[in-house]
Amino acid sequence: MTGCAWLNSLRGSSSWLAVEDLETAHPKVVALIPAYNEESSIAKVVVLTRKYVDKVIVCDDGSSDSTAEIASSLGADVLRHQKNMGKGQSLRDLFTQAARLGPDTVVTLDADGQHDPNEIPRLVAAVVGGADVAVGSRNPDEIPRTRRLGNKALTQVSMTGVSDTQSGFRAYSGRRIGELVPNEMGMGVDTEILVRARDRGMKVVSVPITVSYAGDTSTYNPVYHGFDVMLSTIKQLSIRHPLMFYGIPGLLSLVVAAGLWWSTLEHLVHHATLETNITLVAAAATLVGFLLLSVSVILWVLISVVRDSRR
Repeated sequence: MTGCAWLNSLRGSSSWLAVEDLETAHPKVVALIPAYNEESSIAKVVVLTRKYVDKVIVCDDGSSDSTAEIASSLGADVLRHQKNMGKGQSLRDLFTQAARLGPDTVVTLDADGQHDPNEIPRLVAAVVGGADVAVGSRNPDEIPRTRRLGNKALTQVSMTGVSDTQSGFRAYSGRRIGELVPNEMGMGVDTEILVRARDRGMKVVSVPITVSYAGDTSTYNPVYHGFDVMLSTIKQLSIRHPLMFYGIPGLLSLVVAAGLWWSTLEHLVHHATLETNITLVAAAATLVGFLLLSVSVILWVLISVVRDSRR
C-alpha cells in the first residue's frame, strides 16, 4: 500500500491531517517519536536517531510551531494530528504504522532531548538478544526529586515488575508490536503498554540509560502528568484484576460492617436502645461491601469472556 493509499484509508478520522510519503519497505529498525511543540529540540533528536535506525517516524500532535516541518526536512516521515490529542493517541498511531511496515525492532523515544539517541543500539541489542520489550531504566539519582518520588510510586502501583514504568525510551520486537497498540489517550499510555506486554506473557527487560533534564524539557504540567498517569494506572489495575481491586475492599467493608452490627446488637441487649449512628454506618458498610463484591464478580466474568473470545 502506498503512502497516499494509506492516507486515503484514514481520511474518515479527524485525527489525521497529513502524512508524508511513507515507504512500505521492511526496515530492520524503526524509531517512533511523539512530539508536541518541540521545534527547539526535534532537529537534534531526529538527526542523531537516524544514525542508528533505518526509518524515523514523528507524530506531530497538533503542534502550533514548526516541529513537523523541521522533522520532515531532516528526513523523518511525519504523521500530523489536526489538534493535540495526547501522547497515548500519538503512540497508538505510531504503533499502527510501525506494524504496517513490519520492522525487526521498533524504538520509541521522546522529542524533547531527554533521551540520548546514541543509546539506541543498547536497547536494540536487548531485543535482538531475545527480549520482547526493552525499557530504558533511568538512574534515580539523575531524576529530579519530585519526579523521582512520583515515578517510584507509580512503578510500585503498576505491579509490572519493571523498575522504571514511566520511561518512554524503549525498544520492542517488531513481530509483537501489533499486540501492544494502546488505547489510552493520555500520559498513562506507558504503563498500559507494559501491562499489555505482561498479560501476553512477553519478556520485558530493563536496560540502564542516561537522561538529561537540562532546561525545561517537558511540555506537560508535572502535576497533571502525575495525576493522569495515576488514574490510568488505577484503571488498568481495576480492569485486569477486578477481584482484587474491588473484592478486597468489599470484604474489608463487610468485616467492618460485621463489627458494627455486633456492637449495635450488644448495645441493644444491654441498654434496650438502638444506637442510630452506628446502625446507619453498619448498614452503609454492608451495602458498600456487597456492591463492591458484586461488581468484582461481574467484571471478572465479563473480562474472562472477552479474553477467551480473543484466543
